Amino acid sequence: MGVTRRIIFPALRLLVWAVIAVALVRIAFDGADLDTTSDALTPTGSVSEPTVAAETGTITNLVTVQGAVVADPAVVVRATLAGTVSKVLAADGAAVQAGTPLLEIRQETPQDPIVKTDPVTGEQTTTERKPKVTVEVVKAPVAGTLAMPTLKDQVLSVGDEVAKISPGTLSVSGTLTPDQQYRLIGAPTTAQVTLNGGPAPFECTGLRIGAPATGGGQQPDDGATTSTSGALTCAIPAGVTAFAGLGASLQVTNGEAKDAVVVPVTAVQGSVQNGNVWVVAAEGDEPEQRAVKLGLTDGKSVQITEGLALGDTVLQFIPVPGGADGEVDCDDPAQYDPTVCGG
Repeated sequence: MGVTRRIIFPALRLLVWAVIAVALVRIAFDGADLDTTSDALTPTGSVSEPTVAAETGTITNLVTVQGAVVADPAVVVRATLAGTVSKVLAADGAAVQAGTPLLEIRQETPQDPIVKTDPVTGEQTTTERKPKVTVEVVKAPVAGTLAMPTLKDQVLSVGDEVAKISPGTLSVSGTLTPDQQYRLIGAPTTAQVTLNGGPAPFECTGLRIGAPATGGGQQPDDGATTSTSGALTCAIPAGVTAFAGLGASLQVTNGEAKDAVVVPVTAVQGSVQNGNVWVVAAEGDEPEQRAVKLGLTDGKSVQITEGLALGDTVLQFIPVPGGADGEVDCDDPAQYDPTVCGG
Protein backbone atom coordinates (compact mmCIF):
# COMPACT_ATOMS: atom_id res chain seq x y z
CA MET A 1 0.00 0.00 0.00
CA GLY A 2 2.81 2.34 0.78
CA VAL A 3 4.39 1.62 -2.60
CA THR A 4 1.10 2.51 -4.33
CA ARG A 5 0.88 5.88 -2.61
CA ARG A 6 4.52 6.72 -2.99
CA ILE A 7 5.16 5.51 -6.55
CA ILE A 8 2.08 4.52 -8.60
CA PHE A 9 -0.29 7.45 -7.80
CA PRO A 10 2.34 10.13 -8.40
CA ALA A 11 3.26 8.45 -11.69
CA LEU A 12 -0.38 8.43 -12.86
CA ARG A 13 -0.77 12.04 -11.84
CA LEU A 14 2.26 13.05 -13.88
CA LEU A 15 0.90 11.13 -16.89
CA VAL A 16 -2.48 12.93 -16.76
CA TRP A 17 -0.82 16.37 -16.57
CA ALA A 18 1.40 15.44 -19.48
CA VAL A 19 -1.61 14.50 -21.64
CA ILE A 20 -3.35 17.77 -20.76
CA ALA A 21 -0.24 19.78 -21.63
CA VAL A 22 0.13 18.10 -25.01
CA ALA A 23 -3.53 18.77 -25.83
CA LEU A 24 -3.24 22.46 -24.96
CA VAL A 25 -0.14 22.85 -27.10
CA ARG A 26 -1.85 21.24 -30.10
CA ILE A 27 -4.94 23.47 -29.78
CA ALA A 28 -2.76 26.57 -29.51
CA PHE A 29 -0.74 25.86 -32.65
CA ASP A 30 -3.15 23.87 -34.85
CA GLY A 31 -6.53 25.38 -33.91
CA ALA A 32 -9.74 23.55 -33.28
CA ASP A 33 -10.77 20.98 -35.87
CA LEU A 34 -14.26 22.20 -36.83
CA ASP A 35 -16.05 20.31 -39.52
CA THR A 36 -18.09 22.53 -41.91
CA THR A 37 -21.30 21.32 -43.38
CA SER A 38 -22.48 21.97 -46.92
CA ASP A 39 -26.19 22.24 -46.12
CA ALA A 40 -26.23 26.12 -46.00
CA LEU A 41 -29.62 27.84 -45.80
CA THR A 42 -30.96 29.11 -49.13
CA PRO A 43 -33.89 31.60 -49.53
CA THR A 44 -37.09 29.91 -50.65
CA GLY A 45 -39.62 32.76 -50.22
CA SER A 46 -40.56 35.55 -52.66
CA VAL A 47 -41.69 39.16 -52.23
CA SER A 48 -45.02 39.96 -53.86
CA GLU A 49 -46.62 43.37 -54.22
CA PRO A 50 -50.00 43.76 -52.48
CA THR A 51 -53.01 43.90 -54.77
CA VAL A 52 -56.65 44.93 -54.45
CA ALA A 53 -59.74 44.20 -56.52
CA ALA A 54 -62.02 46.91 -57.88
CA GLU A 55 -65.30 46.72 -56.00
CA THR A 56 -68.59 48.60 -55.73
CA GLY A 57 -69.21 51.17 -53.06
CA THR A 58 -70.79 54.50 -52.21
CA ILE A 59 -68.55 57.55 -52.47
CA THR A 60 -69.55 60.78 -50.69
CA ASN A 61 -67.32 63.72 -51.50
CA LEU A 62 -67.50 65.48 -48.14
CA VAL A 63 -64.89 68.22 -47.61
CA THR A 64 -64.34 69.68 -44.15
CA VAL A 65 -62.54 73.02 -43.89
CA GLN A 66 -61.41 74.65 -40.65
CA GLY A 67 -61.90 78.41 -40.50
CA ALA A 68 -63.10 81.34 -38.44
CA VAL A 69 -65.89 83.91 -38.29
CA VAL A 70 -64.91 87.19 -39.95
CA ALA A 71 -66.65 90.54 -40.27
CA ASP A 72 -67.67 91.30 -43.84
CA PRO A 73 -65.55 94.13 -45.27
CA ALA A 74 -66.97 97.59 -45.86
CA VAL A 75 -68.42 98.28 -49.30
CA VAL A 76 -66.80 101.20 -51.13
CA VAL A 77 -69.12 103.77 -52.75
CA ARG A 78 -67.66 105.54 -55.78
CA ALA A 79 -68.58 108.60 -57.82
CA THR A 80 -70.36 107.82 -61.06
CA LEU A 81 -70.04 111.35 -62.51
CA ALA A 82 -67.25 113.91 -62.71
CA GLY A 83 -68.32 117.14 -61.09
CA THR A 84 -68.84 119.01 -57.84
CA VAL A 85 -70.72 117.78 -54.77
CA SER A 86 -73.76 120.03 -54.64
CA LYS A 87 -75.55 118.32 -51.74
CA VAL A 88 -74.66 115.83 -49.01
CA LEU A 89 -77.84 113.88 -48.35
CA ALA A 90 -76.74 111.50 -45.56
CA ALA A 91 -74.75 112.12 -42.38
CA ASP A 92 -71.55 110.37 -41.43
CA GLY A 93 -72.29 107.41 -39.13
CA ALA A 94 -75.94 107.12 -40.20
CA ALA A 95 -77.64 103.77 -40.66
CA VAL A 96 -78.70 103.52 -44.30
CA GLN A 97 -80.64 101.05 -46.41
CA ALA A 98 -79.80 99.87 -49.88
CA GLY A 99 -80.88 102.63 -52.29
CA THR A 100 -80.67 105.47 -49.75
CA PRO A 101 -79.47 108.73 -51.46
CA LEU A 102 -76.04 109.70 -50.13
CA LEU A 103 -74.97 112.77 -52.10
CA GLU A 104 -75.65 114.75 -55.25
CA ILE A 105 -73.02 115.49 -57.89
CA ARG A 106 -73.53 118.45 -60.24
CA GLN A 107 -71.73 118.66 -63.55
CA GLU A 108 -71.74 121.81 -65.75
CA THR A 109 -70.71 121.41 -69.37
CA PRO A 110 -70.13 124.64 -71.38
CA GLN A 111 -72.08 125.01 -74.63
CA ASP A 112 -71.02 126.84 -77.75
CA PRO A 113 -72.77 130.21 -78.30
CA ILE A 114 -75.44 130.62 -80.93
CA VAL A 115 -74.29 132.83 -83.84
CA LYS A 116 -76.87 134.36 -86.21
CA THR A 117 -76.12 136.29 -89.40
CA ASP A 118 -78.53 138.93 -90.78
CA PRO A 119 -79.23 137.96 -94.41
CA VAL A 120 -79.60 141.61 -95.49
CA THR A 121 -76.84 143.40 -93.63
CA GLY A 122 -74.59 140.42 -93.00
CA GLU A 123 -74.26 141.46 -89.38
CA GLN A 124 -73.59 138.60 -86.91
CA THR A 125 -75.21 138.34 -83.55
CA THR A 126 -73.73 136.06 -80.84
CA THR A 127 -75.89 134.70 -78.04
CA GLU A 128 -74.20 133.01 -75.09
CA ARG A 129 -75.77 129.79 -73.83
CA LYS A 130 -75.95 128.56 -70.28
CA PRO A 131 -73.87 125.48 -69.43
CA LYS A 132 -75.55 122.10 -69.68
CA VAL A 133 -76.23 120.85 -66.19
CA THR A 134 -76.23 117.13 -65.27
CA VAL A 135 -77.13 115.96 -61.77
CA GLU A 136 -76.31 112.45 -60.48
CA VAL A 137 -77.53 111.11 -57.14
CA VAL A 138 -75.20 108.51 -55.61
CA LYS A 139 -77.12 105.87 -53.64
CA ALA A 140 -76.11 103.26 -51.08
CA PRO A 141 -75.48 99.88 -52.74
CA VAL A 142 -76.07 97.94 -49.49
CA ALA A 143 -77.54 98.49 -46.05
CA GLY A 144 -75.25 99.29 -43.14
CA THR A 145 -73.43 102.03 -41.28
CA LEU A 146 -72.23 104.93 -43.42
CA ALA A 147 -68.77 106.47 -43.28
CA MET A 148 -69.01 109.73 -45.26
CA PRO A 149 -65.78 111.76 -45.57
CA THR A 150 -66.93 113.65 -48.70
CA LEU A 151 -67.85 117.35 -48.27
CA LYS A 152 -70.07 119.80 -50.13
CA ASP A 153 -68.38 121.61 -53.07
CA GLN A 154 -65.74 118.86 -53.31
CA VAL A 155 -64.62 118.20 -56.88
CA LEU A 156 -64.81 114.56 -57.92
CA SER A 157 -63.76 112.41 -60.84
CA VAL A 158 -65.50 109.26 -62.00
CA GLY A 159 -64.46 106.37 -59.74
CA ASP A 160 -63.38 108.47 -56.77
CA GLU A 161 -64.24 106.94 -53.39
CA VAL A 162 -66.98 109.04 -51.74
CA ALA A 163 -68.08 106.80 -48.86
CA LYS A 164 -67.92 103.36 -47.25
CA ILE A 165 -70.73 101.28 -45.82
CA SER A 166 -70.03 98.64 -43.18
CA PRO A 167 -72.75 95.99 -43.63
CA GLY A 168 -72.42 94.68 -40.07
CA THR A 169 -72.76 91.09 -41.31
CA LEU A 170 -70.53 88.10 -40.64
CA SER A 171 -69.15 85.26 -42.74
CA VAL A 172 -67.21 82.08 -42.14
CA SER A 173 -63.95 81.80 -44.03
CA GLY A 174 -61.31 79.07 -44.23
CA THR A 175 -58.30 78.26 -46.41
CA LEU A 176 -58.19 75.39 -48.91
CA THR A 177 -55.38 73.01 -49.76
CA PRO A 178 -54.88 72.18 -53.46
CA ASP A 179 -56.46 68.75 -52.87
CA GLN A 180 -59.56 70.30 -51.30
CA GLN A 181 -59.88 72.88 -54.05
CA TYR A 182 -59.85 70.14 -56.69
CA ARG A 183 -62.53 68.23 -54.77
CA LEU A 184 -64.71 71.36 -54.64
CA ILE A 185 -64.85 71.93 -58.40
CA GLY A 186 -68.52 72.60 -59.18
CA ALA A 187 -69.39 72.89 -55.48
CA PRO A 188 -72.91 73.91 -54.35
CA THR A 189 -73.69 77.35 -52.90
CA THR A 190 -74.38 76.17 -49.35
CA ALA A 191 -72.40 74.54 -46.55
CA GLN A 192 -73.01 73.15 -43.08
CA VAL A 193 -71.32 75.31 -40.42
CA THR A 194 -70.44 74.44 -36.83
CA LEU A 195 -69.28 77.28 -34.56
CA ASN A 196 -66.92 76.40 -31.72
CA GLY A 197 -68.98 76.60 -28.54
CA GLY A 198 -71.89 78.07 -30.49
CA PRO A 199 -75.39 76.99 -31.52
CA ALA A 200 -76.32 73.81 -33.35
CA PRO A 201 -74.90 73.37 -36.88
CA PHE A 202 -76.67 75.52 -39.44
CA GLU A 203 -76.66 76.09 -43.19
CA CYS A 204 -74.81 79.09 -44.57
CA THR A 205 -75.47 80.52 -48.02
CA GLY A 206 -73.57 82.27 -50.80
CA LEU A 207 -70.71 79.77 -50.72
CA ARG A 208 -67.85 81.02 -52.87
CA ILE A 209 -64.25 80.06 -53.56
CA GLY A 210 -61.67 82.77 -54.11
CA ALA A 211 -57.99 83.53 -53.79
CA PRO A 212 -56.42 83.03 -50.34
CA ALA A 213 -55.89 86.07 -48.16
CA THR A 214 -52.45 87.67 -48.54
CA GLY A 215 -52.15 88.17 -44.81
CA GLY A 216 -53.87 89.31 -41.65
CA GLY A 217 -56.55 86.61 -41.67
CA GLN A 218 -57.12 84.52 -38.57
CA GLN A 219 -56.37 80.84 -39.14
CA PRO A 220 -56.61 77.84 -36.84
CA ASP A 221 -53.48 77.32 -34.73
CA ASP A 222 -52.97 73.56 -35.10
CA GLY A 223 -49.22 73.66 -35.69
CA ALA A 224 -49.54 72.25 -39.21
CA THR A 225 -47.77 73.76 -42.19
CA THR A 226 -49.70 73.21 -45.40
CA SER A 227 -49.81 75.03 -48.70
CA THR A 228 -53.02 76.89 -49.48
CA SER A 229 -54.45 77.58 -52.90
CA GLY A 230 -57.79 79.19 -52.16
CA ALA A 231 -60.27 80.46 -49.60
CA LEU A 232 -63.79 79.19 -48.90
CA THR A 233 -66.34 81.73 -47.63
CA CYS A 234 -70.06 81.71 -46.93
CA ALA A 235 -72.46 84.13 -45.24
CA ILE A 236 -73.86 83.55 -41.76
CA PRO A 237 -77.64 83.97 -41.96
CA ALA A 238 -79.50 86.58 -39.93
CA GLY A 239 -80.67 85.33 -36.56
CA VAL A 240 -77.54 83.26 -35.83
CA THR A 241 -75.48 84.74 -33.01
CA ALA A 242 -71.77 84.75 -33.82
CA PHE A 243 -68.69 86.84 -33.13
CA ALA A 244 -65.74 87.76 -35.31
CA GLY A 245 -62.73 85.60 -34.50
CA LEU A 246 -64.77 82.60 -33.35
CA GLY A 247 -63.43 79.28 -34.68
CA ALA A 248 -65.66 77.32 -37.03
CA SER A 249 -65.71 74.40 -39.44
CA LEU A 250 -67.43 74.17 -42.82
CA GLN A 251 -68.65 70.91 -44.33
CA VAL A 252 -69.40 70.88 -48.05
CA THR A 253 -70.97 67.84 -49.70
CA ASN A 254 -70.00 67.99 -53.35
CA GLY A 255 -71.68 64.92 -54.80
CA GLU A 256 -72.43 61.30 -53.98
CA ALA A 257 -72.08 58.20 -56.17
CA LYS A 258 -73.82 54.93 -55.27
CA ASP A 259 -72.85 51.49 -56.58
CA ALA A 260 -69.71 52.99 -58.09
CA VAL A 261 -66.56 51.07 -59.09
CA VAL A 262 -63.98 52.13 -56.51
CA VAL A 263 -60.35 51.44 -55.62
CA PRO A 264 -58.10 52.91 -52.90
CA VAL A 265 -56.53 56.26 -53.72
CA THR A 266 -53.13 54.64 -53.13
CA ALA A 267 -53.69 52.51 -56.24
CA VAL A 268 -54.22 55.48 -58.59
CA GLN A 269 -51.67 57.84 -60.05
CA GLY A 270 -53.53 61.16 -60.20
CA SER A 271 -56.53 62.34 -58.23
CA VAL A 272 -58.75 64.40 -60.57
CA GLN A 273 -60.32 63.64 -63.97
CA ASN A 274 -57.58 61.35 -65.33
CA GLY A 275 -55.40 58.73 -63.69
CA ASN A 276 -53.37 55.54 -64.12
CA VAL A 277 -53.67 52.15 -62.44
CA TRP A 278 -51.52 49.02 -62.77
CA VAL A 279 -53.67 46.00 -63.62
CA VAL A 280 -52.40 42.59 -62.55
CA ALA A 281 -52.58 40.15 -65.49
CA ALA A 282 -51.72 36.44 -65.61
CA GLU A 283 -49.31 35.04 -63.05
CA GLY A 284 -45.73 35.81 -63.95
CA ASP A 285 -46.55 38.76 -66.23
CA GLU A 286 -45.67 42.34 -65.37
CA PRO A 287 -48.59 44.60 -64.25
CA GLU A 288 -50.10 46.59 -67.11
CA GLN A 289 -50.39 50.36 -66.78
CA ARG A 290 -53.88 51.45 -67.77
CA ALA A 291 -55.38 54.94 -68.13
CA VAL A 292 -58.69 55.47 -66.28
CA LYS A 293 -61.25 58.24 -65.82
CA LEU A 294 -61.81 59.41 -62.25
CA GLY A 295 -64.98 60.54 -60.53
CA LEU A 296 -65.63 61.40 -56.89
CA THR A 297 -63.28 60.71 -54.01
CA ASP A 298 -63.66 60.76 -50.24
CA GLY A 299 -59.93 60.92 -49.60
CA LYS A 300 -59.61 57.14 -49.07
CA SER A 301 -61.27 55.64 -52.14
CA VAL A 302 -61.78 57.03 -55.63
CA GLN A 303 -64.49 56.32 -58.19
CA ILE A 304 -63.38 54.84 -61.53
CA THR A 305 -65.84 55.92 -64.21
CA GLU A 306 -64.01 54.45 -67.20
CA GLY A 307 -61.15 52.02 -67.88
CA LEU A 308 -61.62 49.50 -65.05
CA ALA A 309 -64.24 46.80 -64.58
CA LEU A 310 -65.64 45.38 -61.39
CA GLY A 311 -63.37 42.60 -60.11
CA ASP A 312 -60.23 43.73 -61.96
CA THR A 313 -57.16 43.33 -59.76
CA VAL A 314 -54.72 46.24 -59.49
CA LEU A 315 -51.61 46.99 -57.49
CA GLN A 316 -52.57 48.52 -54.16
CA PHE A 317 -49.69 50.99 -54.35
CA ILE A 318 -48.27 52.90 -57.31
CA PRO A 319 -45.03 51.25 -58.49
CA VAL A 320 -41.76 53.03 -57.84
CA PRO A 321 -40.40 54.46 -61.12
CA GLY A 322 -37.82 52.05 -62.50
CA GLY A 323 -38.82 49.19 -60.20
CA ALA A 324 -37.27 48.04 -56.96
CA ASP A 325 -33.71 48.86 -58.05
CA GLY A 326 -34.66 52.51 -58.58
CA GLU A 327 -33.20 52.65 -62.09
CA VAL A 328 -35.38 54.84 -64.32
CA ASP A 329 -35.53 54.38 -68.08
CA CYS A 330 -36.05 57.94 -69.32
CA ASP A 331 -36.96 56.63 -72.79
CA ASP A 332 -39.89 54.68 -71.35
CA PRO A 333 -42.98 56.93 -70.99
CA ALA A 334 -44.24 54.73 -68.16
CA GLN A 335 -41.05 55.35 -66.15
CA TYR A 336 -40.31 58.93 -67.19
CA ASP A 337 -39.72 61.09 -64.12
CA PRO A 338 -38.78 64.76 -64.72
CA THR A 339 -37.01 64.94 -61.35
CA VAL A 340 -34.65 62.16 -62.47
CA CYS A 341 -34.54 62.64 -66.23
CA GLY A 342 -34.11 66.40 -66.03
CA GLY A 343 -37.11 67.25 -68.23
